[in-house]
Amino acid sequence: MRPKLSTVAWHVGAIALLAVVLYPIVWVTAATFKPTEDIIGSLQLLPTRITTINYERAVEGIAGISVVRFFWNSTVLAVLSVVGTVASSAMAAYAFARLRFRGRTLMFGLMIATLLLPFHVLIIPQYVVFQKLGLVDTYAPLLLGKFLATEAFFVFLMVQFMRGIPYELDESAKIDGAGHWAVFWNILLPLSRPAIITTAIFTFIWTWNDFFGPLIYLSTPEKYPLPLALQLFIDETAGSDFGALMAMSMLALVPVILFFLFFQRFLVEGVSTSGLKG
Repeated sequence: MRPKLSTVAWHVGAIALLAVVLYPIVWVTAATFKPTEDIIGSLQLLPTRITTINYERAVEGIAGISVVRFFWNSTVLAVLSVVGTVASSAMAAYAFARLRFRGRTLMFGLMIATLLLPFHVLIIPQYVVFQKLGLVDTYAPLLLGKFLATEAFFVFLMVQFMRGIPYELDESAKIDGAGHWAVFWNILLPLSRPAIITTAIFTFIWTWNDFFGPLIYLSTPEKYPLPLALQLFIDETAGSDFGALMAMSMLALVPVILFFLFFQRFLVEGVSTSGLKG
C-alpha cells in the first residue's frame, strides 16, 4: 500500500525540523575535534583532521586554574541550590496548601506576583544589600535566596501538587497524634516526590548553566563556575582558544545530562505510582 502524500510530507517536515534542532549540537560536537583555526570561518561541518588537543587543553585549565576547580565550584553551587530550593519550597508549599492562617491568600498572591518581576530589575538593590553586608565575591548571594523560598515558581508547583493530596490523610495522622512536622515529613513529602524531583531537575540545570548571577557577584577566577570560566578562553586582545572553549562546553554538558537521565526515572516512576483517589 503506497503511503499518502500528506504522510510523506509530514515525515519530511519532521526530519527537516529535527535537522535544524540538532544542527547546533552536531556543529559544537564536531568543532571539539577540529583544530582551532578550522573552527571559525570554515563552512565545513565535519572535521577534515580529527584531533583531541582541544580536550587536552580544556582539561589543563586556564589562567593557572585546573578544570577540576571549575567543576567543583559548579557542583557546590548546583547541589546546595537543589537542597535549599527543595527544602524551603516544600515547607513554604506545605504552609500555603495545608495550614489555615490569616492573610494566606494575600501572601500567596503576592508571592505569585513576584514571577512578573524580571530578575534584572531586582539585581541592583540586591547587589547593594550584599555589598553592604560584605558578601560580594562569595557564594552567599547566589545561595541565600535558595534557602528562603524565593523561587516562587517551584513553591507554586508544590502547592498545586499538595492540594491534590486528600486531606483525609492529614486528619488520620493527626488523630494518631501526629503534629504538623510529622504530617509534612511522613505523608506530604513522600507523596510529593514527583514535584520534588521536577524541582530538583530544573534547579540543578538552571544553576549549572547560570552565567549572569556569578558574573555579577564573583570577581575571583578561582571561584568561577563553569559557565563563567568559559569566557576565560576568549581574549579580545590576544588569541582566543575556541577549540578548548568548545571542548569544555561539551564536558560541562555531561553532568547535566547524567543528572537528568538519573532523576528522570524517579520522576516517571513517581507519576505512575503516586496516583491517589479522594
